[in-house]
Amino acid sequence: MTFQELRLFYYLCEDSHISNLAQKLAITQSAISLSIKSLESQIGEQLFDRIGKKLVLNEIGRLFKEKTYSHFKALSDAEDFFKNSKISGILKIASSKTIGDFITPQIIFDFLAQHEDVTIQKDIQNSSQIIQMVKDSTIDIGFIESSCEDADILKETIGDDQLIVVCSDACLGDGTFYIDELFHKKWILREKGSGTREVFLEALGEIAKDLKIVMEFSEFEEAKTILLNNPQTITCLSKVAIANELARGELFEVSLVNLKIDRSFYLIYHKNKYQSRLFSEFKQFVHTQMSTRYKLKSL
Repeated sequence: MTFQELRLFYYLCEDSHISNLAQKLAITQSAISLSIKSLESQIGEQLFDRIGKKLVLNEIGRLFKEKTYSHFKALSDAEDFFKNSKISGILKIASSKTIGDFITPQIIFDFLAQHEDVTIQKDIQNSSQIIQMVKDSTIDIGFIESSCEDADILKETIGDDQLIVVCSDACLGDGTFYIDELFHKKWILREKGSGTREVFLEALGEIAKDLKIVMEFSEFEEAKTILLNNPQTITCLSKVAIANELARGELFEVSLVNLKIDRSFYLIYHKNKYQSRLFSEFKQFVHTQMSTRYKLKSL
C-alpha cells in the first residue's frame, strides 16, 4: 500500500463524496476509486460499503482507520519535517468557559500569527464534556478548570486561578462573612459539569447540601446581567472572568472567613495521543505563554 492510497482513504473517512475530493485535489474520480480498490485488494477486505453513489465507511474500515492512522500521521509528519521546516496541520481543541473566553483566545491568536500553515479548530464546553471528548479522541487537547484523574488521560497544570463569591450589593462587598451566612441570598451557579461549580461545591464540603440554587447559567454574560440587575443575587465565579467589573466597581467581592478557593487550570490529552510536531509545539507555547503573560494568582 502507498502513502497516496492511505491519504485518500483518510480523506474519504472525513468526506465520503469522491467528487468533492477529486475537486479538492485536482485529480479524477476514477483515480480515487482505483486507489481505494487497490488498498482494499491488498488488505483483503472491503473498507467502504457502496450505497448507491455513496461510500460509507464500514466496520472493517473503522477498525483499519483506528489501527493505522496514528502510524500514518507519524510518517506524514516526518515527511513534512524533512520537506520543509514549517509547522502545519489542523489541531482540534476544546476549552472550558473561563479558559476559553478569557485566556486561550490570545494564545491561539499569537500562535497562529507565527504559523500561517496551521489551523486550530476550537470549541467551548464544560469540563466534564471536554474530558469525555479527550477519551473519545474527538479533540487533540482539552483545557479544563477541574481536576481529572482518569487513567486514560494525561494532565498538565498550566496556571492557577481563584474563585470568589461576588454580587452587585456594595454593602456585602464591605463586610466579611462566614459562607453559610450568605445562604439566604439568591444563589445562581454554573450548570452541572462545570469546573467552577464542582470546585466551589467541593470547597463547601458537607454544608453544600444546604445551599439553595435558584438558577443555573452557562454564559458569563448571562450571570453578570442577573447580578447587575438583582442585588439580592450572588454567585461564585473566577476572578479572571470578572476582573473588569470588579475594577469598574460594578460587582463586589464578598470577603469570606476561613474559605479561600484556589484551583488550577489544566491541559489534558489522551495517554495514547501521537504527539506530532504541531501538537508538541502548541503545548509548549501554551505553557510558555501562561507562565510569562498570565500570572493568574496576582489577579
